[in-house]
Amino acid sequence: MGAIIGIVFILAMVFGGYVIAGGKFSIILHSLPYELMIIGGAAVGAFMVSNSFSVIKHTLGDVVKVFTGPRWKKTDYQDLLCLLFSLVRIAKESPVEIERHIENPDDSELFKQYPKITKDSSAMELICDTIRSMIMNFDNAHQVEELLEKQLESLHHDSLHGAHALQKMADALPALGIVAAVLGVIKTMASIDKPPEVLGAMIGGALVGTFLGVFLAYGIVGPFADKVKAIREEEMQFYSLIREALVTSLNKHTPQICVEVARRNAPKKLRPSFNDVEEALREIQKAA
Repeated sequence: MGAIIGIVFILAMVFGGYVIAGGKFSIILHSLPYELMIIGGAAVGAFMVSNSFSVIKHTLGDVVKVFTGPRWKKTDYQDLLCLLFSLVRIAKESPVEIERHIENPDDSELFKQYPKITKDSSAMELICDTIRSMIMNFDNAHQVEELLEKQLESLHHDSLHGAHALQKMADALPALGIVAAVLGVIKTMASIDKPPEVLGAMIGGALVGTFLGVFLAYGIVGPFADKVKAIREEEMQFYSLIREALVTSLNKHTPQICVEVARRNAPKKLRPSFNDVEEALREIQKAA
């Protein structure tokens, strides 16, 4: 909702100010389809040439996220803490049983309680691979933490492909706007014998290309890239909780302490309260 309101506000302020100042909207409307075809088409084409299909698909998904927001909500953070509590508790009590869960998570009744987390391949890899390392006698907490850090760095790098692709497009748009403007000037020069009022309209139409390139770069695509980056950075905090809980477990702390350490590292606006988590853990212990 915030993205839609922001776009509407940008359009209202830019074009509203132009009209109030006495600008003629007809010139922009006449040239807009052609200029948008040149600039937008060139930008999309360059985007397709410079990126793989997986990055293109990733970027399209990121554009949707600008309007839908981050994937993980406050309830998901609490679910993750509850899942980690159960896994750490089982790992301490029965290494054989925890191995059954992590080797076949799709068949695990524990993981089935948290379908949103189970469907996320990145979260499942972090959890299962780390616990697998823990039961393979990786007793050095620093060693496991180093493995986790490298895995998180790789995940973070991959998650920002869409933001980088959008930012490159934003950087190219002003230059593409100049290309469209130059083509408009070429068209104008071919009609140099026309009356001044006709030439003026043609030059104005050509300048729409420069305007459109700069406007799309700094008013639309650039902010989209920044928003995507912020969303991806926020989503990475969810995966960081997995590291905090499991590394704390390696330091021989109780499952409750592991969960509390992870909880305190959650983003403030998404952090479940101590009482909410405590109540959820009590329910898990009663069910066990």
